[in-house]
Amino acid sequence: MKLNAFQKTAITTVAATLFLILVGGLVRATGAGLGCPDWPKCFGMWIPPTSLADLPAGFDESQFNVWKTWIEYVNRLVGVVIGLLITATFLLSIRYRKEKPTVFYSSIAAFVLVLFQGWLGGVVVRTGLHEGLITAHMLVAMVIVTVLLYATFEATSDLFKIRIEEGFRKKLLWTVWVLFGLTMIQLVLGTQVREAIDVIKNAPVVSPRGTWLENMEGVFPIHRSFSWLLVAAAGWLFYLMKKYNAEGWVKKLGDLNVVLVFLQVLIGIGLNYLAMPRVLQVLHLVGVAVMVCTQFLMILVLRRGEVVISDQ
Repeated sequence: MKLNAFQKTAITTVAATLFLILVGGLVRATGAGLGCPDWPKCFGMWIPPTSLADLPAGFDESQFNVWKTWIEYVNRLVGVVIGLLITATFLLSIRYRKEKPTVFYSSIAAFVLVLFQGWLGGVVVRTGLHEGLITAHMLVAMVIVTVLLYATFEATSDLFKIRIEEGFRKKLLWTVWVLFGLTMIQLVLGTQVREAIDVIKNAPVVSPRGTWLENMEGVFPIHRSFSWLLVAAAGWLFYLMKKYNAEGWVKKLGDLNVVLVFLQVLIGIGLNYLAMPRVLQVLHLVGVAVMVCTQFLMILVLRRGEVVISDQ
């Protein structure tokens, strides 16, 4: 099947949005969120300074760090590119308005959400990285990528033909829904851990980085223990696929989801015992975004994919 302009653009936009989440994770891990202290410009300029000598009058020199400034600036540029891609996706989706209205309306939803996300990003900067708003900003990004994924799937569903018995399909669908729900809960718990870390990091007396998690009470022990539920759900998914000899897209997505859960747990262990290395922070955030996408895609395939063989 040759992809049309909408399908190519939509797939590109989903991938680019995941890349933006990666860049956002880099911003968080490096503390570059206020690398540009104003919005929409950066230090009053459309292209930020590269040295103190270029800093415009009226800005505190202590605010300027060239690396953090340019990391945040690249984050904003990628955000602009995503906005343009989503706009193109929306315009190209008009052809589906009557043929597949779900494609058209989900593309509209993504367009509206990215406008809201751009506004919210400005509010985050103007409020000095308020913890609750940072969490909201990240959660909206997750919603955007899942809405885009839905639009993309609806436009390319003919590619997802699966061979599966109806009884197995129902069991598998139920299991993946449970895994998806647990992942979303764990995602929210993770954002609360991140907010608690920000409080510790911004305290008058900052403790060593390696002690942040081990000394954290409340939400972190819950987040850590909750991961066992995801491991159990992923283990059950793996068992079902082996028992019923899953094949094709079902096997590929199922195996990928199981691997991602275990990788994410290993990254979490690394964060806990290796003094929170920044690279693992970024991978942990990107990992959960990819998990959400692959689980959601598997749900769509099991619910809406073309079943070419059912119970024998």
